[in-house]
Amino acid sequence: MKKSSPKLPLTSEEKLILRRCKVKLSEIADMDVSSISKCLKSSFERAKYLRALAQFQSIPSIGPKLAQWVTELGFYSLEEIKNEDGANLTDKLEELFGYWEDPCVEDSLRCIVYHANYPDSDKSWWYFTDERKQYREQFGYPATRPTTPWCEKKPKDE
Repeated sequence: MKKSSPKLPLTSEEKLILRRCKVKLSEIADMDVSSISKCLKSSFERAKYLRALAQFQSIPSIGPKLAQWVTELGFYSLEEIKNEDGANLTDKLEELFGYWEDPCVEDSLRCIVYHANYPDSDKSWWYFTDERKQYREQFGYPATRPTTPWCEKKPKDE
């Protein structure tokens, strides 16, 4: 199956440079960070960030926004997130944002962790909905969970 191209925040110049290096967007997720950095003549950090976005978006049903959020939690590869827990990641994300997220975000985070451990899987985020519901029914949410839901956040919170 052909890999789809991730949506990456590339400048026009970066897109041109990638073409010159004969690098397709769909290949970035599997590239070595130093190779990306060398091709783009960019910092290692920039290359690591772009590869992270590409890796997370290579998972079925995971889009650019969630990929960005995972990097905001400090993860830059599937290898780094392998031993994490979707519920704990959700709690950290909500703490970071200051509002609680749509439950499908937790399903998506569970999906990412699963794919980090089973890279050949084709499971999408909705496969993890029942798992999340059972977990939250049993363990609930932390007492420190923000009280404002994502749908009531102010536009400046974006």
